Amino acid sequence: MARTSSEYLILPIINQQLEYKHQAMTSNTVETLNERLLYAIDSGDLETYRELCDPSLTAFEPEALGNLVEGLGFHETYFGSPASGKLKSSVRAPHIRLLGDTAVVAYVRLVQSTTSDGQHSTTAFEETRIWHKTGDGWKNVHFHRSNVGKIELS
Repeated sequence: MARTSSEYLILPIINQQLEYKHQAMTSNTVETLNERLLYAIDSGDLETYRELCDPSLTAFEPEALGNLVEGLGFHETYFGSPASGKLKSSVRAPHIRLLGDTAVVAYVRLVQSTTSDGQHSTTAFEETRIWHKTGDGWKNVHFHRSNVGKIELS
């Protein structure tokens, strides 16, 4: 059955007791883990971010200015910044590929933001995340995020 785009909205998953450590990776598992990760990023939940990411996480992302980032330190810096407003991520057109104890999920991520003074904007990213089963459960081990565009609304 085809899913509607509204089914891919990242919904708040607060204090969810997801026993993912011993689960087989399925499309639903990777989708749920990815939703939890994006919600943690949007809400500034560093504890959940650390739980879901491998300490040796690697990434290419716009903030790194073309450099490969290794480890969590670079990302943790953004969690310590004062909140500038509200963020909400939505996933569009996800494609999930399962490869044994590894899964690759590629999608377009729309990030809607509202600043404290009421300004709205939406930024689109092409994002790919690689999940791998480790001794500590399923972990995000790499991601690549490219900026597609941004629109500001007043």
